[in-house]
Amino acid sequence: MKEIEEKALYSFYNGMNCAQSVLTAYADYLDFDPKLALHVTNGFGSGMGKLQKTCGVVTGSFMAMGIYNGAKHADNMVARSETNKMIKQFTHDFKTLHGSLDCKSLLNCDFSTEQGNKQFVDMDLKKKVCSKCISSSIKIVEAIIGNK
Repeated sequence: MKEIEEKALYSFYNGMNCAQSVLTAYADYLDFDPKLALHVTNGFGSGMGKLQKTCGVVTGSFMAMGIYNGAKHADNMVARSETNKMIKQFTHDFKTLHGSLDCKSLLNCDFSTEQGNKQFVDMDLKKKVCSKCISSSIKIVEAIIGNK
């Protein structure tokens, strides 16, 4: 999964939002259309529409696990149940590492203000926080999928 992590980080530093970078990185591995994934995740970056709610890395990971289970289980109820189990495990593991699932809490700055946007850039939070969340999310997904 190192390749997926590298793809996600590359995409994140080259114009994709956090959710886009995570989900599209799984396209080859999970055999889905990366262009559709790019469109679907368009509004999920920066905590869903830059509202700084649930981190885009988290939502992108949830979507990847949903695609994984959708392909693995023909029955939608089974796929949904398995995805929900994975999401609960992911949530626990991600919170253990980062303390929160919320973009605003993770970054400790407010995108609704000019000062918050400046702080994000000046403190290099894209590298110090976001890229670490991307890397750890892919490792968490790998561990969860590897256990299934």
